[in-house]
Amino acid sequence: MGFRGVNVIGFGSTVKVAPVKQIVASLRHWLSDFRGYDHYILSGNWSHYAAARHHPNTWYCYTPVRAFYSDRERLSASLPLPKKMLFRAWTQVHRRFDRRSVQTIDNLISISNLVRCRVKRYYGRDSIVVYPGTDTRNFKYLESGDFWLSVNRLYPEKRVDLQAEVFRRLPRERLVVVGGNLRGDHSDAYVRRLIRDRPPNVEYRGLVDESELAELYGRCRGLICTAVDEDYGMTPVEAMAAGKPVVAVREGGYTETVVHGETGYLVEPTVDALLGAVGLVNSNPAVFRSRCEERARIFDTGVFVSGMRSALGI
Repeated sequence: MGFRGVNVIGFGSTVKVAPVKQIVASLRHWLSDFRGYDHYILSGNWSHYAAARHHPNTWYCYTPVRAFYSDRERLSASLPLPKKMLFRAWTQVHRRFDRRSVQTIDNLISISNLVRCRVKRYYGRDSIVVYPGTDTRNFKYLESGDFWLSVNRLYPEKRVDLQAEVFRRLPRERLVVVGGNLRGDHSDAYVRRLIRDRPPNVEYRGLVDESELAELYGRCRGLICTAVDEDYGMTPVEAMAAGKPVVAVREGGYTETVVHGETGYLVEPTVDALLGAVGLVNSNPAVFRSRCEERARIFDTGVFVSGMRSALGI
């Protein structure tokens, strides 16, 4: 994973079937015992279950589990009746344990102002915001090439199908989609539909290594982002670090990173609105370069480390 000199201890594999996968992950953290350290930083949806016996602790919260709270009704409505009944029963029970476990957290940090508001709403807890760090040195402007880029996990809430429809209406443009999905959740059928209905000018490249991703950022014309209320979203920052404009929906964390009209455009999540924004960028994509690079530095790894040190008092 690139953590040289760090002792990484795995918890073992999980069953790749929902909701068993999520329940096992919660139990693995709850049963863990690493007592004897000065401080515990917990990161991830299920990690806070380790808080009860590990103090002092800090939870770096990506978001309250969306399937339990903000997305519960939407996800439930998309399921056939048998799966819907199972989903509602699981989330009803599991979120009770989720809320109870969060009360054992000593210090809570959110990844964005949007997540801070969710934490307050669903957990009744205050938190501070420290944006995730992006190593901006890894991304360089190379050219304004002949393709647009999309970088995201292939999940319904990312609305990649919306991106595909935009580029179906732009047959002379190309869209390269990078990212995959995890087994054992709700995304498999969605991915099959994406591939089945793929326009000829849309390429699903799957997972790529860091050097290839940096190359794609450096040579694309711009990045398109369409996720539903994205918790934060590191991809706009990575694109801006490479001097590339971002066309994103006016929702969630995108509104905290993208500056409308300066580093790209924030628009409504419709085909027509996205088409218009892509057209505006296409007229002169290079004009955004300097402002994008400047904006990305606000979210650099160095800023993140300083923010975390301050929050932890070290």
